[in-house]
Amino acid sequence: MTTVFFDVDTQLDFLFPAGALYVPGAETLLPSIAALNRRAAALQVPLISTMDAHSEDDAEFRIWPHHCVAGTLGQRKPSATFLERTVLIPSRPVALDPAAAPQFLLEKQTLDSFSNPNLAPLLDSLAAERCLVYGVVSEICVHLAAMALLKTGRRVEIVEDAIRPLDSGKAESCLAEFRAAGGLTTTLASCLA
Repeated sequence: MTTVFFDVDTQLDFLFPAGALYVPGAETLLPSIAALNRRAAALQVPLISTMDAHSEDDAEFRIWPHHCVAGTLGQRKPSATFLERTVLIPSRPVALDPAAAPQFLLEKQTLDSFSNPNLAPLLDSLAAERCLVYGVVSEICVHLAAMALLKTGRRVEIVEDAIRPLDSGKAESCLAEFRAAGGLTTTLASCLA
């Protein structure tokens, strides 16, 4: 079964207290995220890292504070989450080369990872059958990514101890919804074994 690791929005604005939309405790995830990303490289399986890349006037800012504006410090990923070679995939259709690099940085301007028109073709070109999902925010972008991946017919597993919520009650409800839809959960230890 062809596996893809799916690192959701692990960016400075979400991970650290100085970030514009800090997720409390998210900084403690950094060693786990880095370990999972390195594990993908060691297994020679693709890593898709979603990244908010907002313009100054994105519609999302009517709901959420300004965060992850393209080109700002807060939009960057911590260096520990990068593999040696990466390919940036913007939110407009581009030619895809699944062998270009082990890590694909998938930009998005909305909560939904599939708003980037390249995601579905990328998953198909990688022959992805199983997706391991982790990152932030549990009940928002992680949940949306996991549910959308399930709808593609792939096996989807959320790494429960490598996600962090803003609202733990909502996060538990989202995990229950995910499981009811056929999703699975796993642990960091299982993924690294």
